[in-house]
Amino acid sequence: MRPIIAIVGRPNVGKSTLFNRLVGRRAALVDDRPGVTRDRREGAARLGDLEFGVIDTAGLEETDAASLVGRMQVQTEAAIRAADAVLFLIDARAGVTPSDRAFADLVRKSGKPTIIVANKSEGRGGATGAYEAYELGLGDPVAVSAEHGEGLADLYVALAGLIPAAADAAEARGKDSIRVAVVGRPNAGKSTLINRLLGEERLLTGPEPGITRDAIAVDFRRGDKRFELYDTAGLRRRAKIEDRIEKLSVADALNAIRFAEVVVLLLDAEKPFEEQDLRIADLVVREGRALVIGMNKCDLVAGPELAPKRLREQADHWLPQAKGMPILPVSGLRGEGLEKLLDAVVLIHAVWNRRLPTAQLNRFLQAAVEGNPPPAVSGGRVKLRYMTEPKARPPSFVIFGARTDALPESYVRYLVNGLREAFDLPGVPIRIAFREGENPFAGKRSHRGRSRRQAGARKPRKRRKG
Repeated sequence: MRPIIAIVGRPNVGKSTLFNRLVGRRAALVDDRPGVTRDRREGAARLGDLEFGVIDTAGLEETDAASLVGRMQVQTEAAIRAADAVLFLIDARAGVTPSDRAFADLVRKSGKPTIIVANKSEGRGGATGAYEAYELGLGDPVAVSAEHGEGLADLYVALAGLIPAAADAAEARGKDSIRVAVVGRPNAGKSTLINRLLGEERLLTGPEPGITRDAIAVDFRRGDKRFELYDTAGLRRRAKIEDRIEKLSVADALNAIRFAEVVVLLLDAEKPFEEQDLRIADLVVREGRALVIGMNKCDLVAGPELAPKRLREQADHWLPQAKGMPILPVSGLRGEGLEKLLDAVVLIHAVWNRRLPTAQLNRFLQAAVEGNPPPAVSGGRVKLRYMTEPKARPPSFVIFGARTDALPESYVRYLVNGLREAFDLPGVPIRIAFREGENPFAGKRSHRGRSRRQAGARKPRKRRKG
């Protein structure tokens, strides 16, 4: 099991920048404004031959525990308790502040091994602040510049005393896990639902819209199944997004969709199938992800509105491109329907990975063409000869034939719907590509035709003398 390191400090000292530097990519949102990070975000870090888990946290501030900032601090304190060691960051250019001293006491009381890191130490102004860090009593400070990558060799030496070199360390997330992104409009209840699944207040929640900013990944196990659950920021219409932080949050959510295997789209049961819900669902299908719809806040809606037959009719009407996708009434607040939701995720993940035998596909193609032949185009026939599935995730098929570029879109939909029904492929995108079949006789001349031409050719006439 790899060690876990929590990065803590007051707002805007560069915690997310150092987190991104250690994980080797822009995983956390970074901005000049304080308070961008709200939830705690975990990642797999590597520094030289050291491998460890790292947690990015919200900035520590003195505030009312019931406020949003107070709830953010609760998440940071939980990260300190869960960590094996702490990186306590200060801003070397600002020097040690009263807030740094107060929160240094909090870290010291935790009893966790701590390395004090004087960030932003590039240039002459940073050296003075690094020396001031000695007064915090947390050991020798390590001067770094997370933005420019300076001082990482010194940070390596400090970490080596806490972390064993682990060239063969296994990552905490197993290869058998299912990556699930939970998406939806703001205040759809995404974080509340994930917290209920985990059985703890792992993610920051509240009545304020837009609390979640980063796409937060958490591990979850249910029986022998492992899941990577990604909580994402609420997705609004692009025209309504003006704040730079929200733009970054939306980009992070879109990346979570692209790297997920299954996407759970949460709808508000009181206002289902809004235009933005349909846009998000269409994006999921175009990205090739499997789709599951959770009708959240079902405890607020009574009567026949949530009857399975009615939900099925509504979903297939509004989202024909993912016909048959699972749609389930759930309540993240009360924990209703969550077991069935996870069952649906496992089931559709298996469908998304399914490979079909070529022989069965060609029998399907033959029956489909005989039952409804492709229409003639400009007096010529469209011929579909052969079908195969070169890849899954999502199921993708190639059909070889003649004049396939003239095949109308309506006939392609006919084939897609036929595949769904014949092979039980509900709720997953189905992609069909067409290829012109090669003529095996192209460039060759028939021996029979050549002999006939030779036999029918006239011999040159001899000229008469005189």
